[in-house]
Amino acid sequence: MSEIRNNGDTGKKRGKIIILICIVIIAILIGVIAFLLHKKEEPKRNVVVTEENAEEVAAQMAEEDYTEPGYYTVNMATEWHFSKGDAISSDARVDNVVGNTNSVYFDLFVAGDEKEPIYSSPVIPVGSFLENIALEKPLEKGTYDCVMIYHLVDDDQETLSTLRVAMKVIVES
Repeated sequence: MSEIRNNGDTGKKRGKIIILICIVIIAILIGVIAFLLHKKEEPKRNVVVTEENAEEVAAQMAEEDYTEPGYYTVNMATEWHFSKGDAISSDARVDNVVGNTNSVYFDLFVAGDEKEPIYSSPVIPVGSFLENIALEKPLEKGTYDCVMIYHLVDDDQETLSTLRVAMKVIVES
């Protein structure tokens, strides 16, 4: 005996299959979104530390037990004072703290002109510091917004990463 089927039965099966496929796609999308939301956030590069965010950045760094290779814990004043444009600073000092893993050097620029540094440091090994700093390009009396660009280097003194810090240079006379 032959069975006669109604096209409505075939349509119902297709509808169920389409719904099942949609459910599978939605489940996959939910899985991908959950994975991306729980993915470890990559550190930000070239974050400029300013007076406004210095405490927040310092608090984040204080939570870390050690400094990962390629990262740098900054220990310096954000204002350097010079009695004259060609004098040694009374308070300029940069520490490469023992918790860091790389040697570092930096270039200091007047903000807006990052082609010609006003000071270029030597390489500072881990656990060392630099003080008695005099500008290589003397400045006139005034307050200058500056950007210090740190270069973290490997044993061959190749740059691994950089860090930008906003600071002020004050020339008193």
